[in-house]
Amino acid sequence: MNQLSTVRGLLTRNLRQSGIFIAFALIILLFTALTGGQLLVPQNISNMVVQNSYILILAIGMVVIIIAGHIDLSVGSVVAATGAIAGVLMVQQNVPWPLAVLITLVVGGLIGAWQGYWVAYFGIPAFIVTLAGMLVFRAVTLIVLGNQGIGPFPGPVRTLSNGFLPGFLGNVGLGPLGGADIFTLLVAIAAIVGIVFSQWRTRMGRQKYGQVVDALPLFIAKLTFAGLLVLAIAVQLARFKNLPYVLILLAVLVMGYSTLAGRTVFGRHVYAIGGNIHAASLSGIKVKPVTFWLFVNMGVLSALAGIIFAGRLNQAGPTAGNGFELDAIAAAFIGGAAVQGGVGRIVGALTGGLIIAVINSGMSLIGSPSERVQLVKGLVLLAAVAFDIWTKRRAASGRGGGPDKAEKPAPSTYMGLPVPAEMLGGSTDTKAAPAATASPPVSR
Repeated sequence: MNQLSTVRGLLTRNLRQSGIFIAFALIILLFTALTGGQLLVPQNISNMVVQNSYILILAIGMVVIIIAGHIDLSVGSVVAATGAIAGVLMVQQNVPWPLAVLITLVVGGLIGAWQGYWVAYFGIPAFIVTLAGMLVFRAVTLIVLGNQGIGPFPGPVRTLSNGFLPGFLGNVGLGPLGGADIFTLLVAIAAIVGIVFSQWRTRMGRQKYGQVVDALPLFIAKLTFAGLLVLAIAVQLARFKNLPYVLILLAVLVMGYSTLAGRTVFGRHVYAIGGNIHAASLSGIKVKPVTFWLFVNMGVLSALAGIIFAGRLNQAGPTAGNGFELDAIAAAFIGGAAVQGGVGRIVGALTGGLIIAVINSGMSLIGSPSERVQLVKGLVLLAAVAFDIWTKRRAASGRGGGPDKAEKPAPSTYMGLPVPAEMLGGSTDTKAAPAATASPPVSR
C-alpha cells in the first residue's frame, strides 16, 4: 500500500511539474495528424519561430511580472509606440540604425520606469496603471505616426527580424532527409550537452541537501525526450535556412532570464514578493525598487519586441501590437504561472508561447477561421489555469499520495522566507534543507 501511495505521489508531482510539456507534445501530435504532417515541415517550423518571436520575447518579461504578483496590459501599445519611434528615427531622421535601436530601448525603459513609479512608489495597482498605459501609448503611436505607416526599415533590422545565419561549415547528407547545415547541428548538440549538464548539476545540488529528486530512470527519460526534441527541431531548421537570428536572440534571453530568476538574489526577491509581499517586506526585501525595475525591464523587452515586429513587417504601423498583451499573458499562464503570483518559470512561459504558435499555425493550415482560433486559444488558457488550481487543491488536501500525505516538510528558506520550488529545480516536495541565510531581525 505504501509503495502504491509513493508511486501515485510521484506521478502526481511530475504531472504538476511536467503537465505543460506533456500538453505541448500532445498538441503537436494532434495538429501533425490533422495537417497530414505539414505542421512539422522545415519551412513551417522556421515560420513559427520567426512569426511568433515578438510574442515569446514579451512572454519572458510578462512571466517575471506575474511571478511578482502584477500584470502588464500595456505591452501591445508599448510595442506599437516604440516601433513608431524606431521608424521615425531610422526612416525619417536617418539616424544610424544601431544608435536608433539603442535610443528605442532607452525609451522603452523610460516608459517602464513611468509605469513602475506609479505601481511601486505611488501604490496604484498594476492593472489600473497599465490599463491607462495601454490607452496612453496607443495614442502616442497615432500621434507619432500621424495615423499612417513608416517604412522601409534598414536592411540590418529586417535581417534581424527575418534573416538566418549563413552556412559556415557546409552541409551534411542525412539520407532521405536531404542536406542539413553542419553548424546548426553542432549548435543543437552543444545545447543538448548544456541542458544535460545543467539538469545533472541541479539534481546533484538537491541531493546534497537531502531534497526529493526524480528516480534516475525517470530523470534520464526526461533528458532524453528534451534532447530528442531539440535535435529534431534543429534538424528541420538545418534543412531549411539554418538558424533564424531571432531564435539566437531568444536563446540568449531565455538563458539570461532563467539565470536571473533562478540563481540570483534579485530573482529570489521576485519570487518572495509574489509569494507574500508583506512577509517579504518584513524580511528586509526592498519591495518597491524590485517592483520598479521589473516594469523597467518589461518596457525594454517591449521595445525590443517593437523593433523586431516593425522589422519583420518592414513598416511601423498604427495598429501594430494589437492583442499582443493578451497572447503574452496567455503564454505565461499556460506555461504554469500562478494567478496569485510567486510561481512561474521562464521555460514554462516560452513553452506556453510555443503552444499558442502551434495552435495558430496548425489551425491556419487546416483552414480554420479566425474566430475558431480565438475560441481554441481561450479554452486552452482556461484549461491551463483550471489545471493549476486543481493540482494545488489536490496537494493541499493531501490526496496526491506519497510525500503530499506525509507530514509537511520544512521548506528551504532565504531571509526567513520559504524558497519557491522554481528556485529548487521545480519540485514542490522537499525535505528539510538548511537556510540560505539567517533571517534578519524584524524591526517593528
